[in-house]
Formats: sequence, structure tokens, C-alpha cells
Amino acid sequence: MSGLCGWIGQGSTTTENRELVERMARPLAHFDNSKVQIIVGRNSALAIAAKDDNTHLYQNKGLMVALWGRVQFLNSHLAQLAHTDGIAKTLAINWLDDGEKAFAGLVGTFVLCILDESSGEAVLAIDHMGTQPVSYQISKEGIVFGTSADAIIANPLARSEIDPQNLYNYVYFHMIPSPGSIYQGQKRLLPGEFLNCKNGRVKTGKYWEINFTETKQRPFEELKEDFLRVLRSSVRKAVKSQEVGAFLSGGTDSSTIAGILSEINDRPARTYSIGFEATGYDEMEYARIAAKHFSTEHHEYYVTPDDIVAAIPQIAAIFDQPFGNSSAIPTFYCACKARDDGVTRLLGGDGGDELFGGNVRYAKQYIFSLYEYLPTALRKLIVEPLVFGIPGGANLPVVSKARSYIEQAKIPMPARTETYNLLGRYGHKEVFTSEFLANINPEQPIALINETYYQNHAKSLINRMLSLDLKFTLADNDLPKVVKSCELAGIEVAFPFLDDEIVTYAAQLEPNLKLKGTKLRYFFKEALRGFLPNEIINKQKHGFGLPFGVWLQHHKPLQTLATDSLSDLKSRNIIHADFIDKLLKQHLGEHAGYHGTMVWVLMMLEQWYKQR
Repeated sequence: MSGLCGWIGQGSTTTENRELVERMARPLAHFDNSKVQIIVGRNSALAIAAKDDNTHLYQNKGLMVALWGRVQFLNSHLAQLAHTDGIAKTLAINWLDDGEKAFAGLVGTFVLCILDESSGEAVLAIDHMGTQPVSYQISKEGIVFGTSADAIIANPLARSEIDPQNLYNYVYFHMIPSPGSIYQGQKRLLPGEFLNCKNGRVKTGKYWEINFTETKQRPFEELKEDFLRVLRSSVRKAVKSQEVGAFLSGGTDSSTIAGILSEINDRPARTYSIGFEATGYDEMEYARIAAKHFSTEHHEYYVTPDDIVAAIPQIAAIFDQPFGNSSAIPTFYCACKARDDGVTRLLGGDGGDELFGGNVRYAKQYIFSLYEYLPTALRKLIVEPLVFGIPGGANLPVVSKARSYIEQAKIPMPARTETYNLLGRYGHKEVFTSEFLANINPEQPIALINETYYQNHAKSLINRMLSLDLKFTLADNDLPKVVKSCELAGIEVAFPFLDDEIVTYAAQLEPNLKLKGTKLRYFFKEALRGFLPNEIINKQKHGFGLPFGVWLQHHKPLQTLATDSLSDLKSRNIIHADFIDKLLKQHLGEHAGYHGTMVWVLMMLEQWYKQR
């Protein structure tokens, strides 16, 4: 929870520097009242708002170090030094000796900053998986940074103008992918990345990235034994000495975490589930199966439309930029339920899909990829002329499906994964005003996806897709959803699947153990047969999806909030007023679940504006 902030490059008196960094730190402690600790220099300052065990500060003459989070040194000597002298001091010594190479020796969840007033140097870094973000703005005077954009814009060196391109990217992705930010001139570090700013020169680089080993073969039983070992180890590390519970959706990931927690605890594991009184959205049945199987102390809460109305302004406020993942609402209420029971830390199952191959689109893209194995001549001279040349073929179900398959299969990866993008289906010219689009590159979202997809050197389709999702689905979307929702509830969260041991283990699995034909997370499920209930292993993936569009049809307060928000959004000249009217009056009636997603995304954009 909370975070850090600071700057280097401009100074006044010690008192004025302290007052400024205190002002920057207020947004960090706003929602959970975390203790704020500060160190101040001549032309710099640092602040951390967090619990004591997440706060690590060191100052020696002109050198200042801050680390927020839970970190370990891989080097045994440094680990011992950290135990006696403290993590921040040890990091300072290691950085002075090894420079940026020091970051490769860190594991855990963290954001760190090093400021050296003698050289005017600033260094930032975040953990391997990007569990917590850090943003920064460069000015001619120096650099301003923080784990919240709200902290940064509290500094007079920072700009607070909205970035139109990233508004567009928000509507496309339903979040703003890093390194982008809602504010002009502000950027975020990518997972496993560091930044060095000195004398106006800025350098960013990767100190860690996932390295897939695709040809290493090992016996199944040996793999299974190691898998269970690292699972237990990661859950033990996540538990620490706190009052711990676990999210339990009834899926394979959350059920696995709940089961391991039950094994290592000296009392029944406390598990928490969310349900919805809406057909097709409630998965409580599977959560109950897992809870009964592992004899957990199970707790349930059914989210109502009134709960959504109450939570929307709070959810919009906790995020420092527009965020459109509606699952933040059930996550928040689940965390509140745990907090009310005295739980101080929840374990989430996030990361399992992106490491072991659990998303449905992986199987779909495998099916499309098969078309590439047909000889080019066969495709171009026989198959495609035959399928597309049949008179009236569009009206024949079999031919129509074949045409659709070929049309999608011919789209190169990774653009093919965006075939069903909601903004793409509407058309950006239908959604946005022409004035807004005048300053926009509509191709940038695909360019961002391409850049990430081709940065990884994996040869297999599944590992390239996993690499893509580790960034866009996990670091940019699911992690902030859970972290911020839990912060709003006043509770910590940990992700055992993102432990360095498990990430390294998953990267070394053969590709066909993650996706075997169209069988998702093949090894994961086979290794846990006999541990997880068969109903959980065999179930279709669902999750904490919110029935917003369905409830919007009948719940008057929700209708009023959505309609008023979109009506106010019209005045910002971003979205066509005609599109908003058509969305509310026509599209919702055609398919409430599908079009309700766009209503939510636009409503949360306006709600974010209102909470600024």
C-alpha cells in the first residue's frame, strides 16, 4: 500500500523542501493513513508512506536511498549485511560498488530510488513483474517522481496537462499501458526496468526480463515435485507473520493458493469470495467446492447494484489516471469483507494464467496459427479461391465460418489478438470527435503491442503471447486493479505466483506443457490432479466479471449515475455526443453485456475527471 515520491534538481531551505515533499506525499497516504517518513537534502527530498516493514530509508551526506516494499538480496553476504545494517544502507553500498548491476541481485516486490546530490544523479527501479508502478517527469531542473501521478503533479516542476494520445489509448485498452501516463511529459517504468537521470541525460534499461527456456525436457514427476515445492515456498514467503486470507473465485489459481495456504497454516485458511445475483455471472458454486475440499474458513459477499453505485466514485478516486477494469468493484468488496474479519493481508492468484498458459485466447490463436502451416501455394491457389468463390457463400453457415477463420488467420500476430477489440468494432471515427482525433495516432495501440511482442526472443507462439500478457494484462491491468482496490479497503495484497522462484520455474517449462494443442495450462492442471477438486480443474474460466450492463437495464440509481456521467462527458469534446446517445438508447438494448463494457469505460473516464 501507499508508496514513495520525491525529486532532485531544485532546492530551497530545508524547511521549504520538507513542506513540499510532505505535500507530495499526501496522496500516497490519503486512503490508508500510512505513516509518512521523510529525508531532505539541499536540492532534493524523498518520502515514503507505508508500514514500517515496507519502509527502508538511508541518508549519508548527499546520498539518499529509499526502498518501498519487500525485497531480498540474492547474495548471501549482502543479505546478512541487510539484516544487520538495514536494506537501504546495504543497497547504497552495493550501488556505489556495482552501479546498476546491483538491481539484478534483488528479488521481491519493490520500488526504489537513489539520489546523489554530489553528482546530481537520480536512479529509479521497480521489481521484475512491475507489481507497483513508478512514474517520473523530467524538467530542465531535474526529475520529479512518485508511485502516484497525483504526488508528482503536486510538485511545481511537474506538468498537469492531459495527454490526448493516452486518453485514446485508455478507451482502446480500458487502461493506459506503460510507459504512458495520463499527463503530458510523464512516463512510467516498465517491469524490471531502471532509470538513470544525470545532468539532464536520461537512460532507461532492463536489469531483468523473463528468459524462456524452450527445449529443456525433464520427467513429469520431477517437474511436479519441484512445482509443488516452489508453490509452498512462495505462499510461505507471502504469508510472513500477518493475519492472512486468500481471494477465492473458484478458479484454478485462487483454489491452488487457498489449498497451499490450508496446508502450511496451523488453522483453517480464511477464504473470501464474491457473488452476483445475475445469471451467467455467479461462480460461488465453484468457490464453495474449493472451500469445502480444503476445509477453509469461508466467507462470502454478494455484490448488489447499490454497492456498485456507492463504490464507483471511490474506485475512480483511488486510481491516479483513468482505469476501466470493472472487476475492481468486486475485488474491493472482497477485500473489505476480509478487513472486517481482521485480515491484514490477502493472497491473490494473479499471474498464473500469464505464466502457465491459462487464457482462452491462447487456444484460439493456436487454432488460427495452424493455417500458416499450409503451403502458400495451396492457400493462395486452391483453398482461398474455393472458399471465397462460392456464390452465396456468406449465407451458408459452414462456408461463412471458413471465411471468417481464414480472414482472421491471415492477420499477422500480434494484431490478430485485437480482432475483437471493442473500439475497433465501433470504429474510432464513430466514437471520438474529429477535433480530438486531429492530435491522435490511432495506430499507436497496435504499435505498442507489436513493440512488446517482438522484444521477447521466445520462438514458440505460446511464450510470445505470455510475454505480451505479462505486460499488458498483468502489469498494466490486473495488478493495479487488485493493488489499488485493496489499498482502498485498507488491506495489503501479495501474489505468490509472481514470486521469483515460480516465475523462473514457469519460464523453463516446455511450451507444450503450457498449451498442449488447445488444452490450456496443461502441466499446471495435471500436476495438481488429486490436490485440486476435479470440478475446479475441468471448469471453464470465468473470474470476477461484473454484470454491470445487465443491471444497468433495470436499476434506476445505476442508470442515473451512468447517464449523468456520460452526459457530462459530452461537454469535454472527446466523445461524439451522437455515439453516447446511440450507446445508451440502442446498443445497450441489443446486447447489454457487450455494450455495457463501453458504457463502463466512458463512465469511469468522466468519474476520474470528477475526482481530480
